[in-house]
Amino acid sequence: MSYLGVGMSPGNVPAYHGSNIKVAVERLRLVELVLRCVTCGLATLSAVLIVYDTQVKEIFSIQKKARFTDMKALFFLVVTNGLAAAYSLVQGLRCVVSMIRGSGLFNKPLAWVVFSCDQLMAYLTLAAVAAAAQSSVFAKLGEPELQWMKVCNMYAKFCNQVGEGIASALIVSLSMGVLSGVSAFSLFRLYGNTKGKKSARREIRSLPSSTEAPIFKVS
Repeated sequence: MSYLGVGMSPGNVPAYHGSNIKVAVERLRLVELVLRCVTCGLATLSAVLIVYDTQVKEIFSIQKKARFTDMKALFFLVVTNGLAAAYSLVQGLRCVVSMIRGSGLFNKPLAWVVFSCDQLMAYLTLAAVAAAAQSSVFAKLGEPELQWMKVCNMYAKFCNQVGEGIASALIVSLSMGVLSGVSAFSLFRLYGNTKGKKSARREIRSLPSSTEAPIFKVS
């Protein structure tokens, strides 16, 4: 209740800020779900492109088949993409369940687990993409000083499809980086909410009660 235009109803303090936070959280939750789905799809696509990429070349009457297992970096990239796809699928299902229930990450231990796993997957996918890209550059350009030949001159189809897989994996790595930022915001927002609730309670206690009569000073 306000006296002489001064003051604020206790119910207005948390309701105003809470509505803004709720809208922001809903939008952030939708963005997270979209990124999880994109990451899952592209990680699966990258793994499929690389695993099913083969090319047979005849060299001096000997047939040589190029496969992703011939390069350890590509094998590491396939395994990483598989982990990223499975992880993103699980996290996407969690986002769908939280949206249906209308609840978010209000459990701090769970928020810490999601944040840590997102950080781990972001660094893991980045390392896999970097290793595969470096090996691909050597296969494309060769290394004359070490007498490494340009393998892609003989296996052009194989190298082109591997390049498509690496490009998809790069987008996956960028998406995981953004998701790690989203999970960090969701985690530290919980600690901000705790401080906000305490300050709101102190403001409510300091406000005059609606049952108290106004005091006028007579000169």
